[in-house]
Amino acid sequence: MSITLNPNSDTGTTASAPGTPEPPRRTRTGAVRFVRNTPIGVWVAAAVLTFLVLAAILPSVFLQQDPFEIDPANAFAAPGAGHPFGTDQNGRDVFSRVIAGTGQSLLLGLAATAIGLLLGGLLGITAGISGKWVDSAICRFVEILFAFPGLLLALIVIAVSGTGVVTAALAVGVGTAPGYARMLRTQTLQVVAAPYVETALSLGRSRSHILWHTIVPNVARPLFVLVTLGIGQAIVWASSLSFLGLGAQPPAAEWGAMLADGRNYLQVAWWIAAFPGIFITLAALTTTVVGHHLQRRLEAEV
Repeated sequence: MSITLNPNSDTGTTASAPGTPEPPRRTRTGAVRFVRNTPIGVWVAAAVLTFLVLAAILPSVFLQQDPFEIDPANAFAAPGAGHPFGTDQNGRDVFSRVIAGTGQSLLLGLAATAIGLLLGGLLGITAGISGKWVDSAICRFVEILFAFPGLLLALIVIAVSGTGVVTAALAVGVGTAPGYARMLRTQTLQVVAAPYVETALSLGRSRSHILWHTIVPNVARPLFVLVTLGIGQAIVWASSLSFLGLGAQPPAAEWGAMLADGRNYLQVAWWIAAFPGIFITLAALTTTVVGHHLQRRLEAEV
């Protein structure tokens, strides 16, 4: 006899007569309902986000020119047919540089979010499953971290570790970790208090088995939503560090570094800074819109 500890899992089976068309009809009805219940703004955000992901994975499909090719004779060319986003002070194609920078910017955001979730998860889950003393100590530590703005924590990490792309990802991850720790501690406490955990304990399941087979899977349910929401924030923070000269360094095709590179030419060539800034905004907005929609759907299911 097998016992399922997760109440969200469906242990029953649905019998249907051969040839009954109801399951396919339900599937089609569910798909239509999903499309109708999803706001048009979410679809637009998802489409833009899909484009950004494709540009990050397959930049060669969208690149028109070498993003690092210098052409001084063509410097400060305005946006036009040959250069949709114009050229920069070195004659490099801004569109190609923005597309080439999509991969690095998204990867920075994803890496920083993963680091933040890892550190925050270790703190939050440990606090949620431990005794009162450990829980209290971790909570006090997280509260101390919350006393500092997240970006200030990132700057402290950079001051200790130095500048660079890897350091920027680590710094942003550390800066976001306290928020993830608080959220995952709350989620862990809810799971630990669930009746199926008590049932597993009464059946003689070991605490390690309950942790890895019951608590962690249920705590991990909203992680995709957290990642989607967190990537946008991480991209903005990482771009801010690069803008300050603390992250990616020129001539890297990274949005924040490109924004910093173009700020000195706003009066003569506004497009050098404008288009990287637009893409930073699009990445932050689309991930936030999609993330909030997924969060609402997850809460509705619960």
